[in-house]
Amino acid sequence: MKLKRVLALLTAGLMTVGFAGCSNGGSENGDGTESATFKIGGIGPLTGDAASYGTSVKNGAQIAVDEINAAGGANGMQLELIFEDDECDEEKSVNAYNTLMDQGIGALVGATTSGCSIAVSAVSEADGILQITPSGSAADCTKAANAFRICFTDPVQGQTMAQYIIDKGYKNAAIIYDNGDEYSKGIHDAFVAEFKELGGGIAADESFTSGDVDFNTQLTKIKSSGADCIFLPIYYSEVAKITDQGAALGIDLTYFGCDGWDGVIKQLNGDTTNINGATFLTPFVSTDTNEKVQNFVETYKTEYNAEPDQFAADGYDAVYAVKLALEQAGDTSNEALIAAMTQITVDGLTGEMTFNENGEPNKSAKFAVIENGAYTVVE
Repeated sequence: MKLKRVLALLTAGLMTVGFAGCSNGGSENGDGTESATFKIGGIGPLTGDAASYGTSVKNGAQIAVDEINAAGGANGMQLELIFEDDECDEEKSVNAYNTLMDQGIGALVGATTSGCSIAVSAVSEADGILQITPSGSAADCTKAANAFRICFTDPVQGQTMAQYIIDKGYKNAAIIYDNGDEYSKGIHDAFVAEFKELGGGIAADESFTSGDVDFNTQLTKIKSSGADCIFLPIYYSEVAKITDQGAALGIDLTYFGCDGWDGVIKQLNGDTTNINGATFLTPFVSTDTNEKVQNFVETYKTEYNAEPDQFAADGYDAVYAVKLALEQAGDTSNEALIAAMTQITVDGLTGEMTFNENGEPNKSAKFAVIENGAYTVVE
């Protein structure tokens, strides 16, 4: 374990010695023994423009909690999920974290988005509590000693897609990205560096500002750039607009993307005419024929009358990581749970994964190809 994590964990351990009489996540019974409930906190947007992300994480996490409890719990303890809305606002996310700590949580699944996750980790590191962001992909989400993640980082996504596109025979990529979004810019920067390193060329490098709806200027430049493909490291709502406007301009190039594309078929109302053949990196697709995935999809549809997305799968896997850490640690202390994270293997919906000392998951990338209104998973 790296020095910064060792020092931070030792500090956290010293801070919590005085509270050792009551283990994390439960209350102390009258006889001084630990209660049989371990509380897991969750944070994400349940209202506002990003509500779909937080709602999916909450729903996926709850399915995992229910499954674990039905199978006997973790170390004889039942799990309880307590989820707070942060509206995708960093200050509100920290307030949500403090509310959860007041309720005695022993581990945190959150925050859902990168900026909020980073803001919360600045506080949670001092408390020494295990924090696992299901979907915060910015590099700094795991900077704190207590912080881990389920999803891929932005740089890894950019590098992986650069290699994938080169391997498919494309040499001159055009890019459209959101220059005001940390997620989009992080993937863009890593992609450009890796693509050039691999011998590719950037035919056009175009940007926009969050909230823009007209992409004709960028697409017109790309049309005359000599590009043989277009990489869109952005979210599905903009992908739908760009591909529709590109088709109207007569652009017939293959599109590539990243995990922010999840949901693009729904955004296009199922009509993928202008995007057939597009490929994006993703940890989860609901049409994956894997038995574990299909069982989850069936349960999710039954419980929530909706199709699960990658955020739901990330939330599910994060709860199972907490369960395995509890079982590996053998107790509920902060330092034991954090140390256990590098000793577990999660056979998750988003792949089999282990975690390194920097809080990063080790797992294989998956890719989804869009064709005729459906996703097909390829390794």
